[in-house]
Amino acid sequence: MTPPVDALPPPPEHFEILDCTLRDGALQESIRLSLGDRLRIAQQVDLLGVDFIEGGWPGLNTIDRDFFEAASQLDLQNSRLVAFGTIAPPGRPVADDPALGALRDVGTDHVCVVVRSDLEHLTAAHLTPPQNLDQLGATVAHLRAEGKQVLVDLEHFFDGYLRDPHYALECVRRVAEAGGRRAVLCDTNGGMLPGQVGDIISAAAAIGVDLGVHCHDDSGCAVANTLAAVEAGAVHVQGAVNGYGPRGGMADTTILLGNLQLKYGWPLVTSEQLAQMTPVATAVAEIAQQVMDPRQPYVGNSSFTWIAARDRPDDPAPEKVSRSHHHVDPVAVGNGERPIDSRGDDRDRLVNKARALGYELVDEELVERILPIFQGREAMGYTYGVADASFELLLRDAMGDLEAPFGVSGWRVLTEHQIGDAEDVTDSHAQLEIVVHHSAGSGQSQTAAGQGAGALAALDDALSGVLVQAYPQVQRFQLLDYQVCILDHVGANSTTRTQVDMSDGVRTWVTIGVGENVIESSWEALNDAYFYGLMKGHGLG
Repeated sequence: MTPPVDALPPPPEHFEILDCTLRDGALQESIRLSLGDRLRIAQQVDLLGVDFIEGGWPGLNTIDRDFFEAASQLDLQNSRLVAFGTIAPPGRPVADDPALGALRDVGTDHVCVVVRSDLEHLTAAHLTPPQNLDQLGATVAHLRAEGKQVLVDLEHFFDGYLRDPHYALECVRRVAEAGGRRAVLCDTNGGMLPGQVGDIISAAAAIGVDLGVHCHDDSGCAVANTLAAVEAGAVHVQGAVNGYGPRGGMADTTILLGNLQLKYGWPLVTSEQLAQMTPVATAVAEIAQQVMDPRQPYVGNSSFTWIAARDRPDDPAPEKVSRSHHHVDPVAVGNGERPIDSRGDDRDRLVNKARALGYELVDEELVERILPIFQGREAMGYTYGVADASFELLLRDAMGDLEAPFGVSGWRVLTEHQIGDAEDVTDSHAQLEIVVHHSAGSGQSQTAAGQGAGALAALDDALSGVLVQAYPQVQRFQLLDYQVCILDHVGANSTTRTQVDMSDGVRTWVTIGVGENVIESSWEALNDAYFYGLMKGHGLG
């Protein structure tokens, strides 16, 4: 039960949320993010209005360095990027450490360095406590002299405090003395309980540096531990969207934001940003190719259900009954309510998604016609959180407002693999029958052929090659990304969902395909990507 309002702490003058989906979240065993995935996730998280997005470790990973270079072109409206690294090792001047140089030169105003704060880990790394403290102070001081705002993650802090509170607190003191912006106390193995976290944060707060907290969820207490830290004085919290992270994950950014804004009453973001919680959580799951937990607090599909059959059928105000089942207004977090024996939420999602794309579905008969199509395709595995182009094609087709720029009556792909003495060679050839509907080639059935390193590349080569003759703008179309997700694991007959990201150099659109045959689902996404681009007039200028 939520405690009385007067028992909750007042909002601090300055409070920060840092999202580390792109670092800790990307360490989840089932998650593999491309550069394009990372950029899209950054744009999604920015919609939440969080203060910081931790982009990765440029001194360790090439893809993280590439991310910061590409992300410099993103038009982030709310969040500042943070680069992650570690303190310089002993044995050389701090300024000469190459990993620290990569952190220093990556182009972000804020950086975060991690340091061991548990004596047990120092022993395993053959470091003495004075060495570690000296390198911590020197690293922070160097980065501050370079104009950086420095966050310091004190790794395994809570376990270290229980083993040796003097040394753990000395790490916090060194952060303060060197000019660190925040000392972030980390429950790295996720084993603490809220009472322990609150007591230890209170002890560290006496040093006088602003504290943050970073909690993993191995004991199921990440969010509770984070809130305990906040109530003990922490002014900086870290989380990952949907709680992604290694092992048991970590504190969920969306749950933290929902609790701090709606339970504590702290005005951390605007109501419009808060209402992005569910769309962002869903989009990030799709980009990361993860299945959303329907019972996930605030943002899950079942989070605001209620069992209508248990209530009196003659209740004159069923909306009052439904409200009694909800701890907050679902609309506030971009979600919706529904009786558990109804699919009423699907109608809301359909209408809201259409409205976001500029279509007002005010005709009830039209909604009733589109809704079962929408539900049926979702049941098959189609998701439209990021695939706006596929959704708009579905919508316009159901409305009878879809003029086909071309039609393909059949296709086939042959892939050959030749084993050679020096190297193996894989090559694919595609052939398709197509009718182009255009003044320059209307009604002409043609056979198109293509070649590529894989089936999709060969189909892309064949389709673009014939379309460009009637639609010159197709030469500007470029397939940016291609992803495959297994929806059910039944061996060779597993259903796959494929996603294609297409661009004309100015805008990018996303389409999806679903099928038991991965080439079939890939073709569907590719075909729809060209179909949509031509329908919208992309590439014309």
